[in-house]
Amino acid sequence: MTPVRAALRDAAARFAFSATARLDAELLLAHALGIPRDRLLLALDDHSVPPAFADLVERRARHEPVAYLTGTRAFWTIDVRVGPGALVPRADSETLLEAAVAHFAGAVGPARILDLGTGPGTLLLAALDQWPAATGLGVDASAAALRWARCNAEALGMRERVRFEEGDWASDVAGPFDLVLANPPYIARDEVLPDEVARYEPAGALFAGEDGLDDYRRIAGQLPRLLDKGAVACVEIGARQGSSVAALFRAQRLSVTVRRDLGDRDRCLVVTA
Repeated sequence: MTPVRAALRDAAARFAFSATARLDAELLLAHALGIPRDRLLLALDDHSVPPAFADLVERRARHEPVAYLTGTRAFWTIDVRVGPGALVPRADSETLLEAAVAHFAGAVGPARILDLGTGPGTLLLAALDQWPAATGLGVDASAAALRWARCNAEALGMRERVRFEEGDWASDVAGPFDLVLANPPYIARDEVLPDEVARYEPAGALFAGEDGLDDYRRIAGQLPRLLDKGAVACVEIGARQGSSVAALFRAQRLSVTVRRDLGDRDRCLVVTA
């Protein structure tokens, strides 16, 4: 077995706590080499194991998120820069973009986009990449997260099309918007999370009171004044929260449907006025 193959095997064995152990090892080795993962895999034995890989393996073995170690995470059509203070983008959240694309199919698309709880700008910047004529506003209570968002907007060449503000959901936001995106905290206070999430990712982006619904209650009350005619809000939910969160929005006389993710779990509320 070549040194590279052995290094990947040994690293994956140390990452047994991860459902993507081999992928984690490949991503870290590619990062240490400064090349894309597909280039590594196409010529696996043409490379040597760089010294930096050992440190990355040690950190990952302590459950530090791979995205924090590589500094980026692919999402939709963009790469999002992340690190301490930023929520790591999840593939499940792409369900919100899929719902928005379906809503505007055959139409011009949204002109004004609002992202509540924008974090590192993941949803908003992906939407702006999807609709190049749109402009956007991202709001978050975390100054650290907004620093990442502004960094990402700069890296993606979107600085002139987007504004980020620190705030309490939409309390100080003047609408209306054509598209509202939101991935609020929805974890109940006593829920046990994987170690890499609980230890490293910001608690303020994860937990939402005793039942995980505190922030949905706030957003539901604000949403009616934010939606323009023909607009849509796409709101991420936990896999067992569909009926509970939908009831909060329907109480505001909003129409709600639930969209499921690729794992066939409730993931997105599609809300219209």
